Amino acid sequence: MVIGFDAKRAFQNSTGLGNYSRMLICGLAQEHQNVRAFLYSPYMDGEYRTYFSGFANISTRMPSNVDRFFPDLWRRFGVTVHLSGDKVKIFHGLSHELPHGIPRSIKKVVTIHDLIVWRYPGFYGPFDRMMHKIKMRHSCRISDVVVAISEQTKRDLIEYLHVPESKIRVVYQSCDPIFWNPVSEEDKEYVKKTYNLPERYVICVGSIEERKNQAAVVKALAELPEDVHLVIVGKPHGGYMATLHSAMRSTKTTERVHILQHADFEDFPALYSNAIASVYMSLFEGFGIPILEAMCCDVPVVTSNISSMPEAGGDAALYADPTNPSEIAKQLKLIIDSEAQGGTLRQELIEKGRVQREKFSQHKIIADFYDLYCSLVPELKEED
Repeated sequence: MVIGFDAKRAFQNSTGLGNYSRMLICGLAQEHQNVRAFLYSPYMDGEYRTYFSGFANISTRMPSNVDRFFPDLWRRFGVTVHLSGDKVKIFHGLSHELPHGIPRSIKKVVTIHDLIVWRYPGFYGPFDRMMHKIKMRHSCRISDVVVAISEQTKRDLIEYLHVPESKIRVVYQSCDPIFWNPVSEEDKEYVKKTYNLPERYVICVGSIEERKNQAAVVKALAELPEDVHLVIVGKPHGGYMATLHSAMRSTKTTERVHILQHADFEDFPALYSNAIASVYMSLFEGFGIPILEAMCCDVPVVTSNISSMPEAGGDAALYADPTNPSEIAKQLKLIIDSEAQGGTLRQELIEKGRVQREKFSQHKIIADFYDLYCSLVPELKEED
């Protein structure tokens, strides 16, 4: 059985959509040898250029020498000329879009991660906003199945794009395999020294932008014990860094906030593991992957009580209004006090996190996708 994937993000993105794409492609290739994957991408350079080379059942396709002058056009239109020759039975767009002109004989799947462009259009420039909407509408219209990564995204697909509920399948996402491996004390100590981390800190992972709402966490920090610091891990997006620094100055917490803009992704598990707690107060997410990353690293989580965050956290997290710094601080204090005074809450949350995270294991996600593919092309199951 041959499945084609729009793999641009798998080669170009180091987090988020890239991790999602690599996890699904590699997990499927590892667990189902009867599947052959073709990866179509206009770019295969950078750190992931050889990422898939060890898999005998994964092949790659790039534009011809002529098409390379117009790589994005090839991705939207030209890629389809390869599909019949490659004997593709299913084509899966992993990040919101499908190319034009896919033959009718090929089943089409698209993953929609979120509809932030509809909910918060001001987060995008006019051109990007227009293109995102055009691509999503097209993909949802022509697809046989629309995969939503959460019930929240499913509800938004129905509300904003009027996608029939019968066409939507909710398949959650996992996080990168590195978060599922235990972190050694040596690694924790190495990361602590490398990044000059404080003794006690809460961690906040995510791109530094308005939607991620780190300024509210900085304001909450002002209400926590003075020996507790905040480590923010992420790259700036837009002009939000100025807002963040303003919050630090107004709360007099500048010396207690540590911003790591260029942390090595391989160090993320140890950065989490050294923390007292993880705090993730986003205003809206399709899923909220840092919640799962923290649970995989045995770190208790405080997160937003809105959007998809309760789906990811379940009963393993504490929740707060993301617009209320005092409420955020109150929930963090419960964990901090438990850690300092030998209470049971922190350990209880860690134990619940170990149960909750299994709902999003790679094995389960791959099994869900394999069942989905088999429902579209039944002979795939017969070959297994």
